[in-house]
Amino acid sequence: MIPLSQPQWQLKEGLLKDRPTDSAATDSWQQQLAGACREVPALLAALGLDPAEAPYPLEARSAFPLRVPQAFIDLMQPGNWFDPLLLQVLPLARESEQAPGFSQDPLKERDTNPVPGLIHKYHGRVLLIASPACAVHCRYCFRRHFPYEDNTPSRADWDKALDYIRQRPDITEVILSGGDPLALNDRRLAELVGAINAIDHVTTLRFHTRLPVVLPDRISPELCDTLQAIDKKVVFVIHCNHPAELGEALARSLGKLRALGVTLLNQTVLLSGVNDNAEALSALSRGLFNVGVLPYYLHQLDRVEGAAHFELTDEQARQLHTRLMEQLPGYLVPRLVREDPNIVYKAPLVQATPAGSQ
Repeated sequence: MIPLSQPQWQLKEGLLKDRPTDSAATDSWQQQLAGACREVPALLAALGLDPAEAPYPLEARSAFPLRVPQAFIDLMQPGNWFDPLLLQVLPLARESEQAPGFSQDPLKERDTNPVPGLIHKYHGRVLLIASPACAVHCRYCFRRHFPYEDNTPSRADWDKALDYIRQRPDITEVILSGGDPLALNDRRLAELVGAINAIDHVTTLRFHTRLPVVLPDRISPELCDTLQAIDKKVVFVIHCNHPAELGEALARSLGKLRALGVTLLNQTVLLSGVNDNAEALSALSRGLFNVGVLPYYLHQLDRVEGAAHFELTDEQARQLHTRLMEQLPGYLVPRLVREDPNIVYKAPLVQATPAGSQ
């Protein structure tokens, strides 16, 4: 756990309305992606932070390098070493510590990787690694050690993955993941989506993406044209962990998706020092609903090597979830789950026993 010797982020009245606007939006999304910050000194300088005054040891050189777009930096609080967005992307020395039970492949995805770029674990649906790239490198990413070099298919490899789907009529949903599927350029994404759209037994196309949150301009007119041409059900599961991520630019981009009839869901990862309090999680659920997104999953951390300092105990997770059930209507309470590599569904965590009950 990150030692919190300074006050954490505090929820303020009107926070979800008055976040900074899209100061980076003068450039195209491609330019913003190419210009993402990749150096720790540059990130700290942008926030007015002196590395010599860091309250925790920084990582001098990480095998999983820093990457964060300016649009996401704009949502961080200058001068705050404990900003919940900064802590999600800043490489720390603790990532080098070995922790029991943590591994490079915590979900054993390599065991369910029958052809390059495709993961088939769950009944009725498959996951395609549409792109190995992502706009942001979240330090807790469960695929931070994933062998993308073996799962970045050529056009011929894509044909193998698509043939795998075509030959299995029980597959009714295709999930585009990564990296991040929206890191693909518009032409390549349109080609892939078009090929999936032509498979009759596929009824739903789902995107798992963090780009609308960290780079809202990615919801471009070209992408909207591609989505509009799909005659399947389209679902976007965005990844937002904290209400401070809900800026005005994100709200506008999500509005474009809602106008196309896209179903919008969110999944959140529980992270020590970031969102391990009911106030932030409750504000996140309400803020998501305000921009047309339903909370979907609240994930316990996947035990990936390098992320142990983010972990909460199951009991802490259950207590937080109970607080959410006390504070929120049922439709705003995400399901508390853990991904178990040996179970073919998301495993729900049993709730804590209410105080005073037997």
